[in-house]
Amino acid sequence: MTPVLNRLPYPAQSSTPAFAPLSKPVSADSHAGSNDAIIIARHLAERLATTASERDQIGGHAAKEREWIRESGLLTLSIPKEFGGQGADWSTVYQVIRILAKADSALAHIFGFHHLQLAGIQLYGNTQQQRRLLTASAEQQFFWGNALNPLDKRTIASPGKGGYILNGVKSFSSGSVGSDWLTISAWDETTQSALVAAIPTNQPGITVQADWDAFGQKQTDSGNVHFAHVFLPDEWVLQGPAQTPTPQATLRSQIAQLVMVNLYLGIGLGAFDAARNYTNDEAKAWFASGVNASAEDPFIQHRYGQLWMLLRPAIALADQAAATLDQVFDKGVLVTANDRGELAIAIAEAKYLAHQAGIEVSSQMFELTGARSTSSRHGYDRFWRNARVHTLHDPIDYKLRDLGRYVLDGRLPEPTPYS
Repeated sequence: MTPVLNRLPYPAQSSTPAFAPLSKPVSADSHAGSNDAIIIARHLAERLATTASERDQIGGHAAKEREWIRESGLLTLSIPKEFGGQGADWSTVYQVIRILAKADSALAHIFGFHHLQLAGIQLYGNTQQQRRLLTASAEQQFFWGNALNPLDKRTIASPGKGGYILNGVKSFSSGSVGSDWLTISAWDETTQSALVAAIPTNQPGITVQADWDAFGQKQTDSGNVHFAHVFLPDEWVLQGPAQTPTPQATLRSQIAQLVMVNLYLGIGLGAFDAARNYTNDEAKAWFASGVNASAEDPFIQHRYGQLWMLLRPAIALADQAAATLDQVFDKGVLVTANDRGELAIAIAEAKYLAHQAGIEVSSQMFELTGARSTSSRHGYDRFWRNARVHTLHDPIDYKLRDLGRYVLDGRLPEPTPYS
């Protein structure tokens, strides 16, 4: 039997909230402004930070902390007001992702990819699909996961009565463990093309395998999703096979890339703050420095200046790219291929700098904090491990290639799942 959209079972809730409300909760009714969302994100980040290092060592599924995110009200942040959400712009969503990533980049990833799936519904879905899925998401606080990876063609969609039958597996399915709904892609062998759809995670035949074992980003719930004779109704197909994506639909990959930009920035800023606090509070001055405190060492000051100048331009380009995305996204069906291409260039610029900042700051911080800062009780290595794992999502060299083509002959990137 096909589940009824507004009657899906909601995850079991404890009778006692995981924590007291984070100041005034953001709710679908209040339509809180961006400042409210930022304040709540900061409180949530503080809460996540108290256990981030310990959970990084443990790995696995952060069920309790995901409920903190749900209770904060921030899951409805990007849902348009007409569907019961808060209608925040992308600039605000990315600020929240960056704030959370400073404390816990794994859960910030899950949060960012949740909003990526909601964006996909707006970009691929028809008016009825958007209203049904987004309204139900706002009302029931659905947590969305990702199984949309067009390069992984192992999930096959076979035409059936009233829909498709899905068989196969999807890898790198971020946020799938503990999710309520998934957006998926599946390969239609008849047309040799992919379809895009939404489906409840509890649909019979779906098994989510919690087998993510990377050395960083350990709690992104990015395991494999298995499909065994899963019925996908036509009404949940957002983009059919052999359907050419519109320029508007291809914005999804740019939204995803900018999620990563702000994750890398959050990691870099988190590492910078951790190093600065350690330098001011615990580090010992080197014996040959001639100063009483590490923070007074001119070489230490010089290096902090260098690290900040990795972060500062990356922040500026990330914010500029988010503002450009807002302008393009708001055009709706009027988005042109040129709009999309110029946005891709802006995001490629931001991603390169954020990539460099995340890797370099999380690595060089130890040269400023010294041997004692490598103690496992601090867990500072998590910043580099998280940055190193996540920056391998897609090769940064291809971003530089796109930028090189653009500055040489004005060529804009071709739409792909990664550009």
